[in-house]
Amino acid sequence: MCGIVGYIGKKNAIPIIIEGLKRLEYRGYDSAGLAIINDKRQLEVFKQKGKIVALERIMPQAQRTFSNIGIGHTRWATHGKPNTINAHPHTCSQNKIALVHNGIIENYIALKTKLIDHGYSFDSETDTEVLAKLIGFFYQQDNDLVIAVKKALKLAKGAYGIAVICSDDPSRIVAARKGSPLILGIGNDEFFVASDVNAVIIHTHKVIYLNDDEIVSITKDNFEITNLDNEIIEAIVSEVDWDISTIEKGDYKHFMLKEIFEQPVSVENAFRGRLISKMSTVRLGGLNMTPADLRNIKKIQIIACGTSWHSGLIGKFVIESLARIPVDVEYASEFRYRNPIITPDTIVFVISQSGETADTLAALREAKARGVKVFGITNVVGSTIARETDGGVYIHAGNEIGVASTKAFTSQTTVLILLAVMLGRVNHIDPAYGKRFINELRLIPDKIQTILQSNDYIREIAKTIMNSTNALYLGRGLHFPVALEGALKLKEISYIHAEGYPAAEMKHGPIALIDKNMPVIAIALKDDIYDKIISNLQEVKARNGRIITIATQGDDLVTDFSQDVIYIPETIDILQPLLSVIPLQLLAYHIADLRNLDVDQPRNLAKSVTVE
Repeated sequence: MCGIVGYIGKKNAIPIIIEGLKRLEYRGYDSAGLAIINDKRQLEVFKQKGKIVALERIMPQAQRTFSNIGIGHTRWATHGKPNTINAHPHTCSQNKIALVHNGIIENYIALKTKLIDHGYSFDSETDTEVLAKLIGFFYQQDNDLVIAVKKALKLAKGAYGIAVICSDDPSRIVAARKGSPLILGIGNDEFFVASDVNAVIIHTHKVIYLNDDEIVSITKDNFEITNLDNEIIEAIVSEVDWDISTIEKGDYKHFMLKEIFEQPVSVENAFRGRLISKMSTVRLGGLNMTPADLRNIKKIQIIACGTSWHSGLIGKFVIESLARIPVDVEYASEFRYRNPIITPDTIVFVISQSGETADTLAALREAKARGVKVFGITNVVGSTIARETDGGVYIHAGNEIGVASTKAFTSQTTVLILLAVMLGRVNHIDPAYGKRFINELRLIPDKIQTILQSNDYIREIAKTIMNSTNALYLGRGLHFPVALEGALKLKEISYIHAEGYPAAEMKHGPIALIDKNMPVIAIALKDDIYDKIISNLQEVKARNGRIITIATQGDDLVTDFSQDVIYIPETIDILQPLLSVIPLQLLAYHIADLRNLDVDQPRNLAKSVTVE
C-alpha cells in the first residue's frame, strides 16, 4: 500500500526519489518523507503530512543539495494518525539510522516495552519507529548495519518491506522483505530499491524481485542478497518489458478514464493467443494441465478480495453452467482465518491484480499447506502470487494506475470465462457452442468501443444523480456480481453509499428505501430471466423510484419505466458482463469527477492492499 523508493549511485538522489514517489502516488498515501546522508556524513530527514508537493515545499534548500544516497516513502496510515510525526522515515535514538517501512510489525508493543526498559523513548504512534530504534539498539552493539537489521528482523513478527541507511556507513542501503513487495533495480553504476517497478522503470528495466526473508546489502558498485541465516542467495535478474507511456495519463483527465477506454485492447489481450479455432476450444498454457487433468477436477475454490472477488462470482456462474463443476468463491480475509474444507480433488484459484494482496497471499499459502494445487490469476509478471502458485494465467491488462479497478476486472472476468469454456469443452459442451463462443468473444472489443461512444451521454445522466446520498444497483444471475461491482465503483470514488443486490431480493428489505430520491441502476439485458427483472423494476416504478437501466440495444420496453436507458450491444449470455459493466464504470467516474473528487486517489484507499 505504502510506497518505498531508494537510490544509491553517482547521481543526486533527491530528485530521483521524489520522482519515484510521485510515480507511486496511485497506491494511496497520506504523508510522505525522505532521508539522505549529506556530504558531512550527517543524516537529514524531511517529512510532511499530505501530498508529495507538501513535502517539496518544506525542503527547497535540500533539493539543491547533492547526495548520492537516500530513501523515500509514501505512508498509508495503519498505526497512528496521518500526521507529520507518524510519517516515515523514522530514525534511531542516535539519529544515525533512518528506516522506511511498508507492512505491519505485529509484536511492536512487546518490542517497544523492552526498548523502554532499556531507556528508549518514542515520539510517534507507529510500529515503524519501534523497528528503527530496535535496529539502532543492535547497531550500537555490533557497529554493522547488515547484522543489526538481521537481528532486529529475527525478533519482528508480521509483514515488512524496508529500506535502511546509516550515516556511519554512507555508501550502503540495506533492504529486506517479508510479505510486502520489494524490488532491486539495476542501473548503470547505480541501484534502486522500490516497492513497485513503476518507481524505477524510467531508469532501468532490469530488476530483481526479492523473496520473503531475503536481505540485500547495496553499495554503489555491487550488491549481495542473503537470508536471515546468512546464506547467500543467487539472484535472478528479470527484464521488465513495458514502456513508460503505459503509466502516463496522456490526453485523459484521469488514469481511471484512460483505463476504462483501454478496455477494448486489454480484453483482447486477455484472450489473444488463447483461442483454438480449429478445435473450437481454449488453451490456457500456464495451467500446465492435460485434458485428463481437467476432467479430473471435482471442485474449484476461488479466493479473492474486492473487485477480484466480484469477477470470481462471475467465474462461478459460468464454470458451473458450462463445466458442471461446483465452485465456491470466498473472501481471502475470511478463508485464512477459518478451517476450510478442501478435498484432494479440489483446485484453488487465487485472483489478485497486483499479485501482492496480503490476505490473498496468506490464503494461497494456507491452501498449499493443505496439499492442493493452487493457481494464480494476476496482472503483474514476477509478483509474489505469480512466483508461489503452481501455475496460472496472466491477464495482460497492462498497468492499472487508478485505485478503482476497471480494466483488471474485465480482464480477470475474460480469463475466468475462458477457463469455463476450456473446462466445458473437455466435459459437456459441444464444438458448435465452442465455435460460437470464439466468434462472439472476438467481437467483444469492438462492442466495448461502441459503448464508450456513449461517454458524453452517460455524463449527462451522471449530472442528474450526482448529489444523491444513496444508490441501489440491481441484477440477476451473472449480472448480480456486475451490480456489486458497479456499486463498489460508486462507493470508492464518489463516496456515495451504494448497494448491489439481486433484484428479486429487493422485496426482502431494500424496497423500503426506494423513493423519488433513490436512484436505482438496473441491469436488464435480454436473457433467460429478462421477464423476471422487468417485473422487479415495475415494483420500483410503483414506488416512484428513479430507474436507470442498462439494456440490450433495440429493447424499447424498458423506456416505459426508466428515466434513462443506456443501451449496449447484444452478445451471448456469458459474455454480457464484459459489456454491462462498462456503463457502470463510466457512470461512477463521471459522478466523482462532477463532484470534484480525486478520482485516481480516493480517500483512505490504496491500490495494492499489502497489509491485513
